[in-house]
Amino acid sequence: MSKSMYQYVRDQWKKPDTSYQSPQQQRMIQWRKEKNFLRVEKPLRIDRARSLGYKAKQGYIVVRARVRRGGLRKHRIKGGRKQVHMGITKITMAKSTQRIAEERTSKHFPNLEVLNSYWTGEDGKHHYYEVILVDAHHPVIKKDPKINWICNSSNKRRVLRGKTSAGQKGRGLHYKGKGAEKVRPSIRANKGLGK
Repeated sequence: MSKSMYQYVRDQWKKPDTSYQSPQQQRMIQWRKEKNFLRVEKPLRIDRARSLGYKAKQGYIVVRARVRRGGLRKHRIKGGRKQVHMGITKITMAKSTQRIAEERTSKHFPNLEVLNSYWTGEDGKHHYYEVILVDAHHPVIKKDPKINWICNSSNKRRVLRGKTSAGQKGRGLHYKGKGAEKVRPSIRANKGLGK
């Protein structure tokens, strides 16, 4: 069975080459010098962007976002206690860095709605994501029956309510059945017992 072009692109991105002088390493060097939130002409991973709803037409915008990586390091306590009980290391945020990237991007582009996002790279200090944004007031988007659901007022600021794919994953909604009894309708509705 023959593969499509998108499948070949997907295979290349499963384990990108990060060796010396590779294109991915050169990108990291360039991206470090650029802004945290930079609009790009077209997606780097066209296969992933298309699968998440991107189309090369008016009203769709792609932004590369940069966020910090690593766990949350806390201040070391001066008082006496065992090091293991100081609560400095192994503390992670409830939100993933992808969710943080989406939310911060939406604040930089307040007239656009976040559709979805995907990973494009990481170096020692940062994660890089490409965020797909949609202009809900654009006439082309309003006419398109496949995307005009985003024009409804119920989808306003959807990224801040955990409605994107990364947001739903963080809310535990990618799981069903045993072990996921306490995640619907929300974690908060079940007094935080879902996590």
